[in-house]
Amino acid sequence: MKTFNVEALLGDFLERLDKAEKIDAINDIKRQLQKHSPFATEPVDCVIWVPSDLVEANDYNPNSVAPPEMALLEQSILQDGYTQPIVTWLREGIYEVVDGFHRNRIGKESLEVRKRVHSFLPVVVINHGREDITDRMASTIRHNRARGKHKVEAMSDIVIELKRRNWSNEKIAKNLGMDQDEILRLCQITGLQELFADQEFSKSWDIDDAEDDFTPLQENDGDKVKIEPNRILHTWDKWECYPAGFYENKKDGMTKEQCNEEYRAFLSNIPRFEAAMERVTTEWKNSCQHYLTNENMNRIAWMGQAALCIETGIPSIFRGGFMLLTEDQQRQANEAALKYVNRWLIGNDRAEITMEDATGKTEANLY
Repeated sequence: MKTFNVEALLGDFLERLDKAEKIDAINDIKRQLQKHSPFATEPVDCVIWVPSDLVEANDYNPNSVAPPEMALLEQSILQDGYTQPIVTWLREGIYEVVDGFHRNRIGKESLEVRKRVHSFLPVVVINHGREDITDRMASTIRHNRARGKHKVEAMSDIVIELKRRNWSNEKIAKNLGMDQDEILRLCQITGLQELFADQEFSKSWDIDDAEDDFTPLQENDGDKVKIEPNRILHTWDKWECYPAGFYENKKDGMTKEQCNEEYRAFLSNIPRFEAAMERVTTEWKNSCQHYLTNENMNRIAWMGQAALCIETGIPSIFRGGFMLLTEDQQRQANEAALKYVNRWLIGNDRAEITMEDATGKTEANLY
């Protein structure tokens, strides 16, 4: 194998340059080397240092780091240095962040770090052909999800944007590492009916797609949004079921089969089931208003899934346990759920409904 004395070739040349010229020269040498590298298609093959004022944050990052973690990140960079570059795309001389939003912040906001790196930041530039806004959004989410960090509400905004740019659910699922249920739940959070146009409305407890239970908004009254004549909605951040884990896609420490079996056992124990529904109707005031005033959805199904979640923390996605019940057990569970739906309706000055009404099966109630 041939060896080259790089120091002899470059050392004297670089030492004659001032700091800014030296950085430019080293960056250019890296770019030239990448052209001949077997790894030229890998962005990490060419890490360059650019002035921090040329690096700008994007406006769609769904990652959020709390102040203690930010302080820890600063200490990590102070103690260990930058061990990961900031992933960017280059537009008109500006490096827009795709991943590394907080590494970018530390490099600019920490005086000690900024001084040490001479107000420069280490970046890699994503491949050509991945520079469309939708590709960059997808790349940001993939980086964040790989680390397990993202804000759900910001994720939902990105899914909305991708759908508005005519990305199919299948394309979103492939590029963002999601399943169809997660995409639908993220769309649900926004309350935008237009995003459910391609979804069938299910009437059973065991469903492949979550119910589309949103109606265009007509009147806003503070936190509460009213739909004429009888509907009440709350924005997602007011739903008690949301922080309780109703829309999560897993239950830590349990497999899908275990969650479904727990649902079966839960529903077959009517006293336990009823006690949990009592909790739902008393503790989840906003959620009950939002869901139980929706005549178009399966309110029986929601009540059962909500009771399971409030009692066990198991998300609604694991609703297949209903189908593990016998027909008689299914009937008893349905009747118990209807009883508590009606208790809530009557207690809130609304008319009692039938099982058919509660499951949204009348023709007039279908979308």
